[in-house]
Amino acid sequence: MTELQKTTEATAQAPSGDPFLSVRDLRIHFDTDDGLVRSVDGVSFDLHKGRTLGIVGESGSGKSVTSLGIMGLHRSKRARISGEILLDGEDLIAAGPDRVRQLRGRELAMIFQDPLTAMHPYYTVGQQIVEAYRVHHPQATKKQARTRAIEMLDRVGIPQPDRRVDDYPHQFSGGMRQRAMIAMALVNDPALLIADEPTTALDVTVQAQILDLIRDLQDEFGSAVIIITHDLGVVAELADDILVMYGGKCIERGPAETLFDAPEHPYTWGLLGSMPRLDRELQDRLVPVKGTPPSLINVPTGCAFHPRCPYADLTDGRSTSEVPVLAEAAPGHYAACHLPVGERHRIFAEEIAPRL
Repeated sequence: MTELQKTTEATAQAPSGDPFLSVRDLRIHFDTDDGLVRSVDGVSFDLHKGRTLGIVGESGSGKSVTSLGIMGLHRSKRARISGEILLDGEDLIAAGPDRVRQLRGRELAMIFQDPLTAMHPYYTVGQQIVEAYRVHHPQATKKQARTRAIEMLDRVGIPQPDRRVDDYPHQFSGGMRQRAMIAMALVNDPALLIADEPTTALDVTVQAQILDLIRDLQDEFGSAVIIITHDLGVVAELADDILVMYGGKCIERGPAETLFDAPEHPYTWGLLGSMPRLDRELQDRLVPVKGTPPSLINVPTGCAFHPRCPYADLTDGRSTSEVPVLAEAAPGHYAACHLPVGERHRIFAEEIAPRL
């Protein structure tokens, strides 16, 4: 397939109409005793119903803070939040806590990283799903809500749901707890589902089952989905579009196929180079991204990635003095890098692509 054909196909598949979720210049900073933590620093993206956005990056890049900000869970005095989070046209940042609480669970829901700590240990799984349902359906009786809870447990593949509904979280295996968390998140048919590291600490077989479950439920409910992970294999499996975060910023964003086939940012090259591949013979050892992620209190000047970037010397000093702007490198594909587009393409073709 030629580049023109790929571009035409991507354009044809691009969603039309207004996005269901629109995030604009989102900034989430925290006052701490050590200084101001710039956890999220100017992130923007759109998401349509029926589409899946994968947000990837190393630990500390701001992925989970972004998701919690969308859910309205940073309502503390230490948090400074600015920008816009438009859910079906309504700004969640400007909305009051009560309004966000009304929307949470009904219009937007979240699958947390560790269901054992996210679920209350003193209440049965069924009681917690029933509570999540009756908050938004106060007219429902306990019997109706319990029937709904059993129905959802059955839908996410938990065996004997009419019996397991009365079990406590610690009586479930890791994979079953994650399924129960998904049942709780989807009990009110939310239009937006955020999954924060949904397959962490699960074995690969259960991971595949959970990813298949999320995909099937999205097809059934037509929800918009955000998958937050450091595992590129997960986003390759599920995502329509990918947003790469580093140092609290979006450094690359575009269609999943384009980003995997022709990544534009050196950090994305490093992530792809460190990912094991099963579809080809292993010739060399995996190459990790050298160095460590930056402190979000003392973010490096200029491009936050420049201390770890092997190509920082090719930018005439701009990498250390000037913050790169997220610019369109190809239709629908954006990157924040000081390297000229032509130079990035040359480096990728000659040095990076042969290793991937």
